[in-house]
Amino acid sequence: MEIRHCKFNRITLDAGKCFGKPCIRGLRIPVASILGYLSSGMTVEEMLKEWPELEREAIDQALGYAAWAM
Repeated sequence: MEIRHCKFNRITLDAGKCFGKPCIRGLRIPVASILGYLSSGMTVEEMLKEWPELEREAIDQALGYAAWAM
């Protein structure tokens, strides 16, 4: 069963996908992966080019979710 965060509507949690880790809605891209790519030096533009199904707003929400979770 997919659960959406009330504040971050592009972030979902589903025990059947990615071991229940927070992911980008509709994709199997965990928030932790987004953070890892950015921390390794990959730019948002490079991520959007690499994964065309990913949206800038989803990356922004992944960062917001990570800050909220900390």
